[in-house]
Amino acid sequence: MKKLVIIPAYNEAGNIEKTVNDIIEHAPGFDYVIVNDCSTDNTLAICREKGFHVLNLPVNLGIGGGVQTGYLYAERGGYDLAVQFDGDGQHNAAYLEEMAKILEEGQLDMVIGSRYIAKEGFQSSGLRRLGIRYFTGLIWVLTRKRITDPTSGMRMVNRRVIEMFAKDYPKDYPEPESVTFLLKKRLKVAEIPVRMNERESGVSSISMRNSVYYMVKVTLAILVAMLRR
Repeated sequence: MKKLVIIPAYNEAGNIEKTVNDIIEHAPGFDYVIVNDCSTDNTLAICREKGFHVLNLPVNLGIGGGVQTGYLYAERGGYDLAVQFDGDGQHNAAYLEEMAKILEEGQLDMVIGSRYIAKEGFQSSGLRRLGIRYFTGLIWVLTRKRITDPTSGMRMVNRRVIEMFAKDYPKDYPEPESVTFLLKKRLKVAEIPVRMNERESGVSSISMRNSVYYMVKVTLAILVAMLRR
């Protein structure tokens, strides 16, 4: 199987080298591509200096556009599966082979790495955990499927979903909306327990300041996703 790691990166100069080295060391069966989303720091310079595989976007598309670029790359490259793997150093590549095995053997469409099953490693802030529980409840009400970590950026999909996401992918805070869309389509989604790390450098795109906007926007997006054909 051809397997691709999609690494969206915006101003991850302090984390990108560690992220790529983790993949090379612990997931050697995977190719990877960094999608540099018009970073204003030296993320791109580091990628070029180290000889990393990088796509450089000419304008900032946001997390959704960056990830969709990776899915488009996977579709055109003939990859059988692709996994989103954040460039901030929070994910661990040691789980990727296990995720691929579960995806293939279970004939699943998506496998999500959840930090809230075993509840080990970095658990995020109390406010963010509250928001995650809210989205877990909302998705359960709408789909009768419990997703413990709907905002997790560590998610692996098969070829079918690669083709879907290459054509259409949420543009803003896409994780809860995209998993709801798949569940609405009655595709098979499962989670596995993973340990995540605390970000060592840089800042999250979801701050205290825009958390209310995030909650309202994603709620509306999930409801719209349930109405789509």
